[in-house]
Amino acid sequence: MRVLAIDSSGMTATVAVVEDTQTIAEYTVNFKKTHSQTLLPMIDTMGKMIELELKSIDAIAVAGGPGSFTGLRIGSATAKGLGLALEKPLIHVPTVDGLAYNLYGCQDIICPIMDARRKQVYTGMYTFARRELEGSKETEMVLDVLEAQNASPIDELIERLNIHGRPVVFLGDGVPVYQDVIREKMRVPFSFAPASANRQRAAVVGALGIQYYKEEKFETAMEHQPDYLRVSQAERERAEKERKAVVSIRQMKVEDAAAIAEMEHQTFSDAWSEKAILDTLRNPKTICLVAEKIGKIVGYCIVYTADDEADIARIAVLKESRRFGVASELIHALDVICWENQIQIIMLDVRVSNDDARAFYEKHGFTQDGIRENYYKNPIEDAILMSRAVIPTKK
Repeated sequence: MRVLAIDSSGMTATVAVVEDTQTIAEYTVNFKKTHSQTLLPMIDTMGKMIELELKSIDAIAVAGGPGSFTGLRIGSATAKGLGLALEKPLIHVPTVDGLAYNLYGCQDIICPIMDARRKQVYTGMYTFARRELEGSKETEMVLDVLEAQNASPIDELIERLNIHGRPVVFLGDGVPVYQDVIREKMRVPFSFAPASANRQRAAVVGALGIQYYKEEKFETAMEHQPDYLRVSQAERERAEKERKAVVSIRQMKVEDAAAIAEMEHQTFSDAWSEKAILDTLRNPKTICLVAEKIGKIVGYCIVYTADDEADIARIAVLKESRRFGVASELIHALDVICWENQIQIIMLDVRVSNDDARAFYEKHGFTQDGIRENYYKNPIEDAILMSRAVIPTKK
């Protein structure tokens, strides 16, 4: 079997062509250059050196994360593009597993650490166990995952390693960043891997990828997605900005229907279609509100009215925006509209199993009126009926 291997998960950019019993070629650069500038030229140069016909490869192994967000995106995009063009499967090799495999045969705890900033590392714990081959005196070393790859504060990682009580070998780009902390706080014997084996290597990703392929652990190029483990710095900053932003409530518009339908499918098992939402908007006996933060819809509420009663049919908030008062603002805005329109009672129903929703409504003064058996479908479940009087309020 012949595999093209790619790893751009860290500062190191590395590509290789690996077969079952040998590495045909490997090109590795650990230098401050953007992987978008280097990765494809490296593959091209390596291919020319060994007269590689890309169609001759059987699969593409790619370090699928965690790691640098930009590096992972470039590596994954390169692998996906080649996989689609060549119609070859992709083998997703976890980055930290690949790093550990550098130390093939080591029976101490192997602890890769990649600097994830903010005193955190991408890490895992591994060792190699000896396994006898059936009907032979020959043995092989098998990678044993003691702790799957994760993002962890360096202090907590060290404490877990101390609890294990076994000698540890560290490797990865987190070593130069945290070696002083390691030397200060480790209470068990430890060492650092040599320069020849302490960074990502595509040949190792390829060798491990071949094992995974034989175990049928592969995917189509279209299916492949990198494993970030944490959101990017830009995404964290955007989320923090959204969290602090003021919630604004407005009437739902026709052009909001597509976004609301998407939130429906993310929230409810009996999601309303875009057409159903548009039909509801056209109904003069409805109150349809959306909550926005920085121009982004983060929640909505759909209410049917009849005489002096209002019945909440739908209320939902984006998962990442929950527990920041969005639903409370929607309820408050509904009270204002109901009071202005001389509506006296607000009613709703909630699944028996939805403890969080029940607690939210009780916090806002709703009390239980009764049970409606087998009201909900998919899955079948009883509904708790709740209501309260409209709270007199002004805008």
